[in-house]
Amino acid sequence: MRSTLHLLIASLLSAACLTASAQTPAHLTIDTGTIAHPASPGLYGLMTEEINHSYEGGLWAELISNNTFKGTWDGVEGWGDVVKGDAQITQSMDKTDGPSTAIPYSLKLQIASASKGNEAGVRNSGFWGIAVRPNTTYNGSFYAKTDTDLGAATIRLIADNTGDVLASTTVPMHTGAWSQYKYTLATENVPTSSTNHIEFTVAHPGTLHLQLVSLFPPTYDNQPNGNRPDLIEKMQAMHPHFIRLPGGNYLEGDTLADWYNWKQTIGPLVDRPGHQAPWSYWSTDGFGLMEFLKWTEDLHVEPILAVYAGYSLKGQHITPGKDLDPYVQSALDEVEYVTGDTSTKWGAERAKDGHPAPFPLHYIEIGNEDEFDKSGSYPARYEQFAKALRQKYPQYKLIATTPFKVMPADAPDLIDDHYYKSPADMFALVHHYDNAPRTGPKVFVGEWATRSGSPTPNFGDALGDAAWMTSMERNSDIIKIASYAPLLVNVNPGAMQWPTDLIGFNALTSYGSPSYYAQCMFGAHMGDGTPQSEVTGIAPEARFFYSATISSGTHVLHLKLVNATSNAQPLDIALKGLGAGSHSASLISLHGATFEATNSITDPSAITPADSTVPFTGSTLNHTVPALTIEVMDIPLQ
Repeated sequence: MRSTLHLLIASLLSAACLTASAQTPAHLTIDTGTIAHPASPGLYGLMTEEINHSYEGGLWAELISNNTFKGTWDGVEGWGDVVKGDAQITQSMDKTDGPSTAIPYSLKLQIASASKGNEAGVRNSGFWGIAVRPNTTYNGSFYAKTDTDLGAATIRLIADNTGDVLASTTVPMHTGAWSQYKYTLATENVPTSSTNHIEFTVAHPGTLHLQLVSLFPPTYDNQPNGNRPDLIEKMQAMHPHFIRLPGGNYLEGDTLADWYNWKQTIGPLVDRPGHQAPWSYWSTDGFGLMEFLKWTEDLHVEPILAVYAGYSLKGQHITPGKDLDPYVQSALDEVEYVTGDTSTKWGAERAKDGHPAPFPLHYIEIGNEDEFDKSGSYPARYEQFAKALRQKYPQYKLIATTPFKVMPADAPDLIDDHYYKSPADMFALVHHYDNAPRTGPKVFVGEWATRSGSPTPNFGDALGDAAWMTSMERNSDIIKIASYAPLLVNVNPGAMQWPTDLIGFNALTSYGSPSYYAQCMFGAHMGDGTPQSEVTGIAPEARFFYSATISSGTHVLHLKLVNATSNAQPLDIALKGLGAGSHSASLISLHGATFEATNSITDPSAITPADSTVPFTGSTLNHTVPALTIEVMDIPLQ
């Protein structure tokens, strides 16, 4: 019986091998000496906005949630009482007393009874926990006002499950006007965890007003009011060339009152009133325009600046003409804040905010997704902005957010196209631009994503994304720039508003999705010229995709191969212009067992790239692309 079974298995394996070896290879011919058209080496960038707690509870390293005590119908979200022993406290909002005209309200604590060992105060659990690590110093501050001698405030980091005090300090307070107090918390040999909260208590009765409470861990490059190092490092690995800021819907807001008024997001945090973001939660604007711009410096990229153009998500718009003039002026001022020297009004304001040097800029986008404006006002709104921007800043390229039936006199340099598709629909889209006209405005694919996984892409999404990237690379003579969206998601229940998102994180750690790794692979291997190429032996409907670019400076061919089928694809690659002799290509491969295979916060490395080399002789490389695999091959041409 066992002998028969072994013979049957051997026979099946032999048949499978014969089938695989008998499969006719496809033929890919690349003329390395003939550049068909230029490629855009700056093709890939980042797009993000305040969604999925991308900044507050994400990239912006602030650990205290709702740190300006914004109230809702059911109270002050994120803040609870601390009552030890027989202490007594009442918590309420004082809407008439705050540390600034921008924040004219505060949390009022009336402590009826408190003493040493019987303290009273408030606690905050951060954004789904506060990450605490051993031997780490945390820097904090808060604004307070009291007319009672409350002594010192005691501040403690406390483990949720054990009640252990992980770090503590005291801050003496004084009576009188509003003051800012600063403090540090230093841990020693404590466990790494995120199931922690912070407490602020006093040991004397009286009345205490609190506002703008803050706590920061070590940030990227130790910058004040800075960013999470792990998220910056993940973005750096993508080799981006720009950040489109301040985002899409976040720019517009739900109503005209909620637009991204950048002037209220700069300067000291206490002078920033915050605003209602369109994805359901309040934005304190602690991560404001200057923080956006410093983020571009962290990544050594430049901004693509989107200016508000007078339309908001629920359908309201500003009538072109005199009503729109103040918003046009705001856009001119914003460009001056970003790029003006210190002799200009807004360049001087930027210097006052700690950055005397101008930021680099090449692109300005006018509005966001204005195809949803059913009033038909965008052409006139666009023209009003474009005329003013062209007159004052003729050196910058302008991006329109929707095509025009009749091209305006101040024609845009680029049109912003957005695509959110299933894997199957993204595979079908890859030839969309192949025969598009090469005249007129170029293309900015400002938002795109293959969407089926949640909260982050699965491997099927990564295949769709990689297929789409081969299309953008092949057509990068007209697709000059592109950015996946959304970039970030806090994976805690209740934090996400939109799947599918490239990088997932919680309070403690982060991970890259399969699509993230595909982006890293493509972004790090992009040339400036597209060689003449042709593939034969693959049916048009087959889910096999490729692109090829050449870096003229290093003389390297970057070949991207995507096999989204369940069968291996043998490939004969003829490299015209490559000399005889021995060669060695470097290969990066990303593979998933199924479309549903993915990474997660608990299994962050299930799918990651693998490196290898591919030796070959002469000008023909015989190679097989495994099933469900994305590959990037670098072939030296010298």
